[in-house]
Amino acid sequence: QVQLVESGGGLVQAGGSLRLSCAASGLNFRNYGMAWFRQTPGKEREFVASIAWHGGNTKYEDSVKGRFAISRDNARNTVYLQMNSLKPEDTAGYYCAATGNLYGSPIRRDYSYWGQGTQVTVSS
Repeated sequence: QVQLVESGGGLVQAGGSLRLSCAASGLNFRNYGMAWFRQTPGKEREFVASIAWHGGNTKYEDSVKGRFAISRDNARNTVYLQMNSLKPEDTAGYYCAATGNLYGSPIRRDYSYWGQGTQVTVSS
């Protein structure tokens, strides 16, 4: 079955960096657009970044533009999220997701597969 497993979360001070990874299995990774979403308690899961099957066509939520970078390695079936200049408001559970839309999408309902999430906490 399809599995998406996130790693790399943790506790970091404001201004610091983290790199999240998401390892995919059970699907033909090249046939999927990928994305990262995040969620805090009591709020809806929100779009962070997406990437097309070939590694281009990246999209970002406005508040992370210039600070976060999404990338993928199709040989390793892995998608990454490099997060720099972290702020306390970036604190959330971060989830990777896969969509049959080859070019990715910012729309949550477009995604068929989800990981279990990894927690990112940014202290002030």
